[in-house]
Amino acid sequence: MELPALTIATAFILFFCTAVRSAIGFGDALLAMPLLGIIMSLRTATPVVAFTGFIVSLIILVSDQERVDLRSAWRLIIGTIIGVPFGLVLLQYAPEKLIKIGLGIILILYGLYNLVSPKFPQLHHERYAVFFGFVAGILGGAYNTNGPPIAIYGVMRRWSATYFRATMQCYFLFSGIATIAGHGFAGLWTPLVWRLLLGSIPGIVIGIYFGSQINRLIPQPMFNQIIFGLLIVVGCIFLG
Repeated sequence: MELPALTIATAFILFFCTAVRSAIGFGDALLAMPLLGIIMSLRTATPVVAFTGFIVSLIILVSDQERVDLRSAWRLIIGTIIGVPFGLVLLQYAPEKLIKIGLGIILILYGLYNLVSPKFPQLHHERYAVFFGFVAGILGGAYNTNGPPIAIYGVMRRWSATYFRATMQCYFLFSGIATIAGHGFAGLWTPLVWRLLLGSIPGIVIGIYFGSQINRLIPQPMFNQIIFGLLIVVGCIFLG
């Protein structure tokens, strides 16, 4: 694909995925990676998605910083930092297929349970955030999938849609910095990556705006159902 066409296609994909991320707080990488992988190599798609996620988190935080649950956010980040090395060990020694199947089944069962029964468990204190962050760090270090445990924590804490969205971005901002730095050390910051990213910024910004408008319109019960449904989708992806 020629560079102009590739840039336009990338911008449209990132617009859609960014709108989803802006609306519900996560899910952009899960959508963007397979879509971008169709039109470019994963070595190019991975840093483009990482930079996009960082931009989205930064813009949302600037506008919604007063809605961040800071007491939970820093605990989630600390837990993730502790968990990442364990994830790297898991990646090296554990059978990937078996781990992904197990995780997929857990996410599907959790999502289905909460869609059928509205009385899901509630966490009344942010001290549990360290555990969920730790699990997210393991999954992020091993398979770059740290979003689901953080999403589950937010739902169990009964965050509103706006608090959920803002706090998730605070978490992803700091985890994204580490990811981007790692890509730089690995030599993934190529001229093509910069061209595609710069050409997609208008689509990213518009996607953030549309997603933020959608976020404000989603009633809390529907928002929870969307999160549980997306967890089921993620679980199915792991089983695929």
